[in-house]
Amino acid sequence: MERYRHFVIKSFKHNGHIHRTWQQNWLVPDGLLAAEHRAEAMTVLINRQTPIQESDGKIWISRVPAVSFFIPGKWFNVVALLEEGGVRYYCNVASPPYLQGDVLTYIDYDLDVIRTADGERFVVDQDEYELHKAAYHYPKMVNDKVQEGLDALLLRIDQGQAPFQDNQVILYYEEWLRHNDEVNA
Repeated sequence: MERYRHFVIKSFKHNGHIHRTWQQNWLVPDGLLAAEHRAEAMTVLINRQTPIQESDGKIWISRVPAVSFFIPGKWFNVVALLEEGGVRYYCNVASPPYLQGDVLTYIDYDLDVIRTADGERFVVDQDEYELHKAAYHYPKMVNDKVQEGLDALLLRIDQGQAPFQDNQVILYYEEWLRHNDEVNA
């Protein structure tokens, strides 16, 4: 049986300062990835009640299980939140992921897209993006990549492309729970 490996997720701001750290995540082994996720070399991480440390040092515990998707070269990542009312997707417009050992890092560019369980989508935090764009003096290349990332993300959502498939998200989570039950039995 393939093992789930422990991973840490760290997001940074453009100026290099830490933004947020998710301390307990579990990497879905390649052999358990859906074919379309494997084809894009996605990194899929699962967490439940993970400690999350904010930039000011405060730590809180996530209340909702999550399955996160990181795609090499893409300027966004996707967090599928398994809520009582269904799967809600919280998407970060961000630099492509960087893997170093068991740590995944990216730069968060503030713009976010929320896709609700009933399929509606909203672009949020545009004011925060504009504020940081001015404060951190984003170069044209970053602004262009952020816009490309937002456009690509919205297209994936609208077309129902991976990873916006609730059944697969739930399957990953249920397989991980089964694995935990077997390990702890």
